[in-house]
Amino acid sequence: MKNILLATMLFALSGCLGMPKSVEPVDNFELSKYLGTWYEIARLDHSFERGLSDVTAQYSLRDDGGVSVLNRGYDTKNDKWREAQGKAFFVNSADEGYLKVSFFGPFYGSYIVFELDKDNYSYAFISGPNHDYLWLLSRTPTVSHEVIEKFKQMSTERGFNTDGLIYVDFTHSTGIQ
Repeated sequence: MKNILLATMLFALSGCLGMPKSVEPVDNFELSKYLGTWYEIARLDHSFERGLSDVTAQYSLRDDGGVSVLNRGYDTKNDKWREAQGKAFFVNSADEGYLKVSFFGPFYGSYIVFELDKDNYSYAFISGPNHDYLWLLSRTPTVSHEVIEKFKQMSTERGFNTDGLIYVDFTHSTGIQ
């Protein structure tokens, strides 16, 4: 747990509230529909999730109007669950998919929802502050081939290196409480 928290802190320290020029957050974002559990389907590799499978993110409303974030994954090397607790707030307005997230004190990084299944919020494409951070999230541990292809196409068009994508394995119990 110590390693994931340290790595998360380093990400937060190195993060910023910028976004890649080619990425635009979705509009008409509805936080109430976004809250709940999301499964990480694909991501670009980074130190704070390296070696993790069965990765989920749980979002819930905070008393101060922000969002509580609980990221959880299974460390296959050490055979145990790891988690990081954070908080997120809207950067501009509550109907824009552009948030700042922190896992360590006053240091925030960008969380940009640039594509979203607006009908039932079944999948979301997420960017960080630059082209090094990219995620495909889903309400279920699997998605259709069409969603994966759309994710790869839209991400490539925005300058992300999709050849480096890691597809998350869900072989353990998700540990969701």
